[in-house]
Amino acid sequence: MGRLRVLTWHVHGSYLESLGAIGHEILVPVRPGRPEGYRGRPPDADWPPSIREVPAEEVGDIEVDVVLFQARRNWLEDQWAILSPRQRRGPRIYLEHDPPREHPTDTRHVVDDPDVTIVHVTAFNELMWDSGASPTRVIEHGVTIPAGVTWTGERARGIVVVNHLVERGRRVGFDVVRRVAAEVPLDLVGMGSEALGGRGEVRRHDLAGVEAPYRFFFHPARYTSFGMAVCEAMLLGMPIVALATTEMPTVVENGMSGYVDTSVPRLVEAMQGLIEDPDLARRLGDNARRVAEARFGIDRFRREWDAVLHEVTGTTTSPDGPVPAAAEARA
Repeated sequence: MGRLRVLTWHVHGSYLESLGAIGHEILVPVRPGRPEGYRGRPPDADWPPSIREVPAEEVGDIEVDVVLFQARRNWLEDQWAILSPRQRRGPRIYLEHDPPREHPTDTRHVVDDPDVTIVHVTAFNELMWDSGASPTRVIEHGVTIPAGVTWTGERARGIVVVNHLVERGRRVGFDVVRRVAAEVPLDLVGMGSEALGGRGEVRRHDLAGVEAPYRFFFHPARYTSFGMAVCEAMLLGMPIVALATTEMPTVVENGMSGYVDTSVPRLVEAMQGLIEDPDLARRLGDNARRVAEARFGIDRFRREWDAVLHEVTGTTTSPDGPVPAAAEARA
């Protein structure tokens, strides 16, 4: 037997690229015209050969080892549209990227099935969701940055990387950015940031180079999952300044790898200190890099995903690839 064959939808491009590093074959359905959910490979994607597109209309005839859902639409609509009955009954995982939106503590997850494992990307998310009868696991992000790119920090400004900041509003900290920008020099990057004088969208694999000269990375979100952009900035060696909400306080240590607080004035003071003291910023950035290497390394990510995939498919790892658990028992 070779690698496991995992069917999933294109929901979060950055995460999909990380999944391409886990050592299994990833199949992504596409439709003519490439509508949302079926758009396949973006023009700027750096997909490894382990990720390949398949026509959506052919999915039901393909042998897959596990179906990986990543969005409510996948669970409520897409599985009935393109999966075969056998695929809908087979090994299944739901990858939950976000904390609950309807109510922070009392929202029942769309999946409530003892045969479907929910993988959360942070322990905070797993804590907040009511996952019902579904077994849960936590697999934190695994990230990489382009070789040879590192933080330099000579630009005495902070950088904010958020897509659609205005439209998403208070949840991702639009009002917080406006408050901070009145006292601290900040530059904005992300889809729609041009409306605020920002740089606009930057290709993902160019982002590290854009961030590298900035003194610090500011993450203004009140209530989102732990962003891969934060992990990548830490791996780059940038000090992080952020609201002390969701998973953030477990990652960034005050005075060691950056600053987290629920007080915007105290965060402003911390940012001003980093602008005035580049040596302090470098020390914090070096610590942030060490944290990211230990916590968000792609090798750890690969091992944890490999373990969950083998668990739900009833296979184990051998030097020749996955082996059915029953065959292992007979050996």
